[in-house]
Formats: sequence, structure tokens, C-alpha cells
Amino acid sequence: MNATEIIKSIESAQMKEAAPEFRVGDTVKVYGKIVEGNRERIQVFEGIVLKKQGSSSRETFTVRKLSNGVGVEKTWPLHSPNVEKVEVIRRGKVRRAKLNYLRGRVGKRAKVKELIK
Repeated sequence: MNATEIIKSIESAQMKEAAPEFRVGDTVKVYGKIVEGNRERIQVFEGIVLKKQGSSSRETFTVRKLSNGVGVEKTWPLHSPNVEKVEVIRRGKVRRAKLNYLRGRVGKRAKVKELIK
């Protein structure tokens, strides 16, 4: 067994069997586990998915929201045990893989059109 096969077997063991289905531009609610001392709680982070990158067990996604007029971004590993679930609220209609241009926009200009099928 060579090194790449060993790495693949370790990574496949760490992956979630049911990864959440969402795309860039979607508005999502991310239920993240937070440990405070000896207590665990779930905190919801709702915003637009700016980017997804990586593959396999290293895949991450970034979500941006406006909180009191300040842009807040968080990046999570997709297969992390700290991500309880990802709930899609609305689908976004975008034509690119990374929505970095949203960082410079405020108000109505920072919105993404909804995808209607």
C-alpha cells in the first residue's frame, strides 16, 4: 500500500456520509456546534455562500452575512463534526464560482437574485 492510498483511506473515514447539497450564491443556515467550557450548544449562522473550495475531506465553504451593518464571514470545513447541518433557505442565481465582489457592496446591491425553476 503506497502513501496516496493510505491518505485516501484516512480521508474517506473522516467524510460525512450525507454531505449537504448547496451551491455558491445560495442563502443558507449553518448550524454550528460551539463548546463553552463543559457545555455544548448550537449556534445558527445565516448568510450567502461566497465560495466553495477544495475537494474530498478538505472541502470548505465561506458564508457572509451583515451583522449590525458590518460584514461577517465564516469559513467551515464541509465534513467537520462541528457543522451539525446546512439548511438551504433560497437558491441564488449566479454565474461565477467565487462571489468576492459582494464584499464591497452594501444594502440592495449586495443581494443575489433568486433562482426560479
